[in-house]
Amino acid sequence: MAPRRRLAMLSWRPGYALAALFLLLVEVAIALWVRDNFVRPYLGDVLAVILVYLALRAVTTLRPVPAALAALAVGVVVEIGQAIDLLGLLNLSDNRVARIVLGSSFGVGDLFCYAAGAAIAVLAEQARKRTATPQREKKHGF
Repeated sequence: MAPRRRLAMLSWRPGYALAALFLLLVEVAIALWVRDNFVRPYLGDVLAVILVYLALRAVTTLRPVPAALAALAVGVVVEIGQAIDLLGLLNLSDNRVARIVLGSSFGVGDLFCYAAGAAIAVLAEQARKRTATPQREKKHGF
């Protein structure tokens, strides 16, 4: 891809960046303090893909569906890494941060959570677009 084309794909949208930062804080809180059978294993995975989606929308010109598909792809790659024990291969099994960020156990259900997160991101974007005014979009970077 030509350098000019790559630069044209970059963008700064502060509204998405703030939403991503907020969701990152929520994910950190879940990772550090939640020990249950729903929020951490399922909702956390759904939110992780939405976080990647928001981060992509904050810094690129990707439209909602391509951004959601890219975020889903990140989740799938992380899950494949878990399936092949990437942490073990990289000698990071004892690294708590690596285990939190990349996870440590493969689960097919996680793939469904990632898909749900991507779908929620696109649906939320569509709902937001229907209710947003052009002035609000321009002012807040959404």
